[in-house]
Amino acid sequence: MKGFVLGVLLTLLVGAAAIYIYFAEGMAPVATSAPPMPFEKRLARMALHARLQKERPRQVPIQPDEANLVSGAHIYVEHCAVCHGLPGGDQTAIAQGEFPKPPHLFRGKGVTDDEPGETYWKVANGIRLTGMPSYDKNLATSQMWQVSLLLANADKLPRSVAAILTNSTGPTGQPGTNMTGSANSPKPLQ
Repeated sequence: MKGFVLGVLLTLLVGAAAIYIYFAEGMAPVATSAPPMPFEKRLARMALHARLQKERPRQVPIQPDEANLVSGAHIYVEHCAVCHGLPGGDQTAIAQGEFPKPPHLFRGKGVTDDEPGETYWKVANGIRLTGMPSYDKNLATSQMWQVSLLLANADKLPRSVAAILTNSTGPTGQPGTNMTGSANSPKPLQ
């Protein structure tokens, strides 16, 4: 029995040393163009889904009416389109250079099948190791809900909202800029 316990401890120590050497010697892929580490996607996805199940809001405090969707479209263009794209558009160089690649939220089903509370949690908290920032300190709670509702209803938007998303390039021709060309100035809520 004593030999078995020592064998288990030795195996754990060798495993820990191997993992340490893997990272300390620069063998782990860290460039965005490198393939993911073994089990990286699975472990990250598992942790994210477990956290979402525990923390995502279950109740939506605002309605998906046209005014909120219009505001959500303006906020999306200003803060999200640079990585997640616009309807009918390609992803930007920023999005193409990220790892993992940010999902294009207006292609396929996007996140229309996600509960708005799940999208809200992601917008508010961000997602580590993905490039998805937290907007909790930069957007009001109502603005984060407006964007979340926009994305939850992306497959059935009113024409006024779709027009904002499809005609929303600034003078630079790049998505994510407002009509004055500034990528950082806030849009007023409608």
